[in-house]
Amino acid sequence: MDHESRLRPEAARSQTKVLATQTTKVGSFSFPKTRRLTQRSEYERVKQNGVTQRGKFLMLNAMPTDNSGSWRAGFVTSGRVGGAVVRNRVRRRLREIVRRHQHELRQGVWFVIIARYDAAAASYDALEDEWLRLARRASILV
Repeated sequence: MDHESRLRPEAARSQTKVLATQTTKVGSFSFPKTRRLTQRSEYERVKQNGVTQRGKFLMLNAMPTDNSGSWRAGFVTSGRVGGAVVRNRVRRRLREIVRRHQHELRQGVWFVIIARYDAAAASYDALEDEWLRLARRASILV
């Protein structure tokens, strides 16, 4: 019994070779928790000292930080958006949008994305378009 047959019994039965694919790392697109705002005081600071951009689906509060560290993001979906399943879906979509565009963000900026009531019914593309428009208006994109 060859090595591949022991690892994948279905390959031994069908007499086909299973080849592993190799992925190359172009750039990190992970979104670790260190890039997220986690404390209530951080959210309040961004709201008090930042600029606010409003859209149909989202509201964006952005604030440059003095220490010029990396950017950090916070996400808010209140109970008005919908039930837990709906709120979590909207939050996952927003995190994915930020993750995909993270290399375009300015360093040293904290921002909070607040989902509005209509965000629950919006498509992923509509949320992404609005976020990009608001981010450009807030000057947080490079």
